Amino acid sequence: MTANSTAYKTSRAPGADGSAPRPLRRRPAASPARRSGWTPWLYLLPALVLLGGLLVYPIYQLGLISFLEYTQAQVSGGEPATFQGFGNYATLFHDSQFWQVLLATVVFAALCVLATLLAGCALAVLLTRVRALPRLALMMAALGAWATPAITGSTVWVFLFDADFGPVNRVLGLGDFSWTYGRYSAFALVLLEVLWCSFPFVMVTVYAGIRAIPTEVLEAAALDGASQWRIWRSVMAPMLRPILIVVTIQSIIWDFKVFTQIYVMTNGGGIAGQNLVLNVYAYQKAFASSQYSLGSAIGVVMLVILLAVTLVHLRLVRRQGEEL
Repeated sequence: MTANSTAYKTSRAPGADGSAPRPLRRRPAASPARRSGWTPWLYLLPALVLLGGLLVYPIYQLGLISFLEYTQAQVSGGEPATFQGFGNYATLFHDSQFWQVLLATVVFAALCVLATLLAGCALAVLLTRVRALPRLALMMAALGAWATPAITGSTVWVFLFDADFGPVNRVLGLGDFSWTYGRYSAFALVLLEVLWCSFPFVMVTVYAGIRAIPTEVLEAAALDGASQWRIWRSVMAPMLRPILIVVTIQSIIWDFKVFTQIYVMTNGGGIAGQNLVLNVYAYQKAFASSQYSLGSAIGVVMLVILLAVTLVHLRLVRRQGEEL
């Protein structure tokens, strides 16, 4: 007789008072899912700690300083920081320059995103039309531009369009025309540099999506007499919609927080701040004017805007996943 059968019979034996025997109740074994419920979090714990130190704490400090009076006097320890509530935000929102810079940032980012998408998609389609050697050369050139650091690329573009020594003015016959003197010409020059270092991401991503489209679909559209533009608009673009959404949102986030190109190419925001964007504007307020609280408030506003864009991005990606 085994131990289990003995335990079973013992549990079936009548009680001392003659009551009916009670069946043995065994505790249900924990399922594998329940036993390993904390295992993924243990693997994620080092990354969460690192992200908490690199992201959560700086964001907390940014938000805290935006509610304080924090200038050079508080940094040096001469005066204690005092709580201002939403006073810094009220000062910021009543500043006409802030709204001008915000509008310039939105318009500039929109033009950069539009130019990047057009150039990237056009070159992605071109990659599917050329032979292997030109395709390889174009890919290597694009990836080289993408891998170039922003400060290096900005310095090179400033030299190329220099009024005295730049080769572009000589080729175009513009003489001593200064691209960085006028507001719109300076923004156009920065836009070209941003386009140059941003289109490879769109080109490579869209090209990979085009390669994933079945060739039978494109051949059927061509046999029906559709032009290349009609094939792109009616066949390729709808099938590439998830990829186009991703590259669009990513481009919006990157171009909205442009700093290096503007700061280097316009020497800190242009003449009298005519080429300021929010990132450079926050830098000037915080470090050039020692108004760290106002600079932090601008950073919080940018964070809220980018969080809204990111939430839209995640919602669209989730919707695309549900449709697929």
